[in-house]
Amino acid sequence: MKRTTLFCLALCLSLSHTMAQESWEPLPKESEVDICIYGATSAGITAAVEARRQGHSVLLIEPGGRIGGLTAGGLGETDIGKVEIIQGLSLNFYRRVGQVYGSDQPVFRFEPKVALKVYRQMLNEAGVKVYMHRRMAGVKKRGNEIQSILLERASERIGQKRARVTAKVFIDCSYEGDLMAWAGVTYTVGREGDKAYGEEFNGLHMREYHQFPDGVDPYREKGNPRSGLLWGILPGEMGQKGQADKRVQAYNFRLTVTNDPQNRIPFTRPERYDSTRYELLLRWKEVEPWRRGINDCFAWSLMPNHKTDVNNRGALSTDMIGENWDYPEANYKKRQKIYQKHVDYTLGLLWFVASDPRIPEAVRREIGEWGWPRDEYEENNHFTPQLYIRESRRMVGRYVMTQANCQRKASVDDAVGWAAYTMDSHNTGRYVVNGMVKNEGDVEIPIPGKYDVSYRSLTPQEQEARNLLVPVCLSASHIAYGSIRMEPVFMVLGQSAALAACQAIEQHNGCVQQVDAAQVMARFRE
Repeated sequence: MKRTTLFCLALCLSLSHTMAQESWEPLPKESEVDICIYGATSAGITAAVEARRQGHSVLLIEPGGRIGGLTAGGLGETDIGKVEIIQGLSLNFYRRVGQVYGSDQPVFRFEPKVALKVYRQMLNEAGVKVYMHRRMAGVKKRGNEIQSILLERASERIGQKRARVTAKVFIDCSYEGDLMAWAGVTYTVGREGDKAYGEEFNGLHMREYHQFPDGVDPYREKGNPRSGLLWGILPGEMGQKGQADKRVQAYNFRLTVTNDPQNRIPFTRPERYDSTRYELLLRWKEVEPWRRGINDCFAWSLMPNHKTDVNNRGALSTDMIGENWDYPEANYKKRQKIYQKHVDYTLGLLWFVASDPRIPEAVRREIGEWGWPRDEYEENNHFTPQLYIRESRRMVGRYVMTQANCQRKASVDDAVGWAAYTMDSHNTGRYVVNGMVKNEGDVEIPIPGKYDVSYRSLTPQEQEARNLLVPVCLSASHIAYGSIRMEPVFMVLGQSAALAACQAIEQHNGCVQQVDAAQVMARFRE
């Protein structure tokens, strides 16, 4: 079988090695614990570790095949804003990463395998076992209380098809908010209009960043609208500035590649390669010639040991604009198709830049020095299985974080975490505007500094769910979420959510809305 066939097969299956704490064992048909955590993301891991440290029984469920979410999935260029927001187990994580590299200081640039190693250490020390490839299939409620969740297998390697978990408190730490949705909690998808919360940067916006210059022709035959649009351009009108919609900012993969000849596997032609998907890159470069080599269309950030964290950059890059709008509400089968589209697009883009004769030879030669690292993602043929779900569902909870919070024009008195990153959204759509190609949705607005994240933004309305916490798909407007949605923040909020769950169990019969946030913070600082 050809390498490319094996590669795509491995990506479709997204299988992981069996590890000590990442259990392929079937869950008992019925389990009962104090706290059930869905999603072994950065937030899920800190939540599970903290809950066990507080003496409570825990089940950590991961629907995929790798723990650690984006932090262990290629996002080694940590987005912070202000380093003082990193506290508790989040700071502990980055200090441990530093120790791996021989430093006594926290380290914020690291390889995926190092992040994975540190997370495993933390889970092992706390005695937390992760049950892999189990995903949501149902919720049983009595009034406003979640009694149990039903899980189905997400891989044929799991023998038992279904299992039920009963818990006193549930914490949804998934990027998609699936437990929250199954529980009937109110949420939103897409962008509110600017007027909804009195914001300036929420709804539809066409700005200058990651944008095509004027003059890029959108048609298959230049100047001929009847010839049809080039691949990647959406039909229809873009819309009006500031208006609401259900569109979602683009997803991509944070790519780990290496230029170490001893560790490098060369890029190869993907099985479903289609060069016409990248014609827009050529059109762009006809108008705005290559200046910085591969850094024109990739954010090529260097990591330790000759590796990278490659992110989106420029008018056309690794973001697959407009192809993810259905993902948040899609069923598992449709999500897998969207995922595979992103895989095919990404592999194809790398191959196009590396091999197409219309790309300048110097650029082809530059990218040809890189390839897949043999010592990363060995269970997934050296490609990250973690799609960057920048935004999915967002809960509409007891308090909605907005632009005013980010800009410190509004404050809260129940802080359980902090954020400090730019209000950030990647592009959402790509359209024809005045006969030219234009991207829409990118927003990058600096903020004054660190601000508080409200405990109420982690909690649903009590009448909807009295024993559920949501630290990842938390209650925030689109543009505020763009500032909050950083991995170190998720770690802090995951830990705080666990402490709140413990207090709810110990003092309030499981009711998270009755938790005293000040007590949570006092315990956090211990």
